[in-house]
Amino acid sequence: MTEYDEGKVKNTENIVCDLCDLPLEPAKTVLTYMRSTFATILLRCPKCKQCYFPEDLALGQAVEVESTLEEK
Repeated sequence: MTEYDEGKVKNTENIVCDLCDLPLEPAKTVLTYMRSTFATILLRCPKCKQCYFPEDLALGQAVEVESTLEEK
C-alpha cells in the first residue's frame, strides 16, 4: 500500500510506470480543480512524469476537496 504520513509518500508496493517500466518516485505535484490549485506529493515516473493517483486518495481526500469547492 502507498503510505501517506504528513506529506511523506513511499512506493512500498514497488509500482512501476506502464510506459517507461521505471519505479515511481515521490514528487511534488500540482493539481488543479475548478480554478483552484493544490500542491501535494504523489508517486510519479521520473522519466515521463505521469502520476499515480491511488484509489484511497481519490475516494477520500479528493472527494472531500471536490465537495468543498463545489459548495462555494
